[in-house]
Amino acid sequence: MLLAALLLLLSSPKLLAEGRSICSNANILYMQNSTYTSNLKSLAEALFARVTNSNSHSAHDTAGTDPDIVYGAVVCRGDTAPGTDCAYRLREVLDAAMNNSANSSCSSQKDITLFDDGYLVQLRFSYQDFISNFSNSQECTVRANLNPPPLGYVSEQFDSLVSRLMTKLTESMVMKTGRCETGQGWLTEKSQTVYGLVQCIADIPPNTCRTCLNSAITKREQMVKSGQMGGAILGVHCSFWYQTEVQFFAGKPLLSLNMPTPSKFWIWITLGSFSVVVSISWLLVHIWIKTERKRERARFELQLLSMAIQNVINLWRIEEGNSGFSLYDFSQIKEATGNFSSENKLGQGGFGPVYKGLLPGGLEVAVKRLASCSVQGLLEFKNEIQLIAKLQHKNLVKLLGCCIQGDQEKMLVYEYMQNKSLDIFIFDINKGVQLNWSMRLHIIDGIAQGLLYLHKHSRLCVVHRDLKASNILLDSDMTPKISDFGMARIFSSNMTESNTTRIVGTHGYISPEYAFDGVCSIKSDVFSFGVLVLEIISGKRTTGFYPYDGKLYNLISYAWKLWKVGGWCQLVCCRIGENREAIERCIQVALLCVQESAEDRPSMDLVVSMLNSENVRLPKPKQPAYFFVRSNDSEASSCNINISITLAR
Repeated sequence: MLLAALLLLLSSPKLLAEGRSICSNANILYMQNSTYTSNLKSLAEALFARVTNSNSHSAHDTAGTDPDIVYGAVVCRGDTAPGTDCAYRLREVLDAAMNNSANSSCSSQKDITLFDDGYLVQLRFSYQDFISNFSNSQECTVRANLNPPPLGYVSEQFDSLVSRLMTKLTESMVMKTGRCETGQGWLTEKSQTVYGLVQCIADIPPNTCRTCLNSAITKREQMVKSGQMGGAILGVHCSFWYQTEVQFFAGKPLLSLNMPTPSKFWIWITLGSFSVVVSISWLLVHIWIKTERKRERARFELQLLSMAIQNVINLWRIEEGNSGFSLYDFSQIKEATGNFSSENKLGQGGFGPVYKGLLPGGLEVAVKRLASCSVQGLLEFKNEIQLIAKLQHKNLVKLLGCCIQGDQEKMLVYEYMQNKSLDIFIFDINKGVQLNWSMRLHIIDGIAQGLLYLHKHSRLCVVHRDLKASNILLDSDMTPKISDFGMARIFSSNMTESNTTRIVGTHGYISPEYAFDGVCSIKSDVFSFGVLVLEIISGKRTTGFYPYDGKLYNLISYAWKLWKVGGWCQLVCCRIGENREAIERCIQVALLCVQESAEDRPSMDLVVSMLNSENVRLPKPKQPAYFFVRSNDSEASSCNINISITLAR
């Protein structure tokens, strides 16, 4: 079956009024359920995450290997909000194209270029390398006739002004770290302002950026000569926009060219045409409506948050005798953390920074301070305080309370874990020797017991969705405790799975049905648990590649190959001693947990039974998901190594 065409343009541009686009490659297809499709989806998620984490407007990378290698780049226009907002716009465009592609029957191709309806974002994925040479191929030319002159005639003054404005914007931009510049110029003969914007992808060298834009500006000359008073040439590495009458970009122009003095300017505004007045009025109304919507949404979020906190406190008072969960004063937390000093900072996560604190009475705590601009952090904050009244288990990190100060400060207060996280031990050769097999098996069992509680014995069925080594904390006795429930999802008693378009979690731990189809269930956590057990036993990361039989395998595939030939001892990170049977059982249980089909994976109650009872007969695992293999050609350079990826079906 063929996946239908990803439409290059979804609708007419909003800012370049009455515009029409001339863009090649309008019908772009690829095979459904192919390795190329999987690589493209994985690469898209990675690029969206990179844009979010770096708070930037662009990112590019590759995924997979020939013949299914995918090169990809994503860009948001430089005057729009970066980071999370940019990633959200990019995801909307990709999702819309995917959803609109179900009924086509054209030929299969592997070169995809997408724009949104305002040309504010663009995505490109291709089997050809357009990244290393900063190729701006597959450019999209957007033309807009705004009050066009008779017979398509454009004056030499307009042509000269646009050329000088674009050139000045380019030279100004390449001297700055930010790869975007806006400006305006005054067209005397028409009493009009000409607006312009130029942009390059973030990490392009200055000279390459200049060359790319100069090439595009040369092509613009043909647009002007054909009577175009506004337009754009868009590529993934460099783009520019120009337009008369209406400022199409956000913010104040950073560069001005031949603008009249203020007094003269207001005279021209007063004598301006009715169309300009209407346009400005519409823009002000649009900004006012957008601002009011944001304020209303923020007020609604705060109301929900306040209700959630109050419900949690009420539940504790009714069910737990007003113990356990506390609402701390900001002054208490500020004093406990030394005014959030850098000496007390434990780390930095997507939620925000984490600090060590000492409360009156000598109680050590860990304080997660929500970043003020983090929308995702706000969702995680709500998620954790809504779950805490219902989750109490020795293998779950205890949330002691929260702190809220106005609209800015939101913090979660946890019990402090003296030995920090599991990944510090298992991935470090020196610290790893501190974990003997008795401790490792104890940690594996504790994590399994915590998951069993979440899935079956708590008052609500909870799927963690981000189980990984860094989210397993260790107390002073090395007892494992599952932490970070910001991504968790609650299932009602009659639900076994759910579908979502928002995939959360960490690469290497996400189950295939969740990553590719958005199907989330308790078996998603079972898959992550299996990966985590393999990491604990081997001391190797799931994202690495390891040699076997002349090839390189990812951790899951490496463990599977060794187990099939009875060589599982090679997987173990340290001397086995008297724990041979227990370790072999753990490896087999882990391989059962990482099987591709969710139906084949055991539930956590069965996992606990298999780990703790020698009388339970273990079935033979099937080939796992994500069966990745690389060539181990020592003569190949690191950038040209041949990688073949096979996704087990």
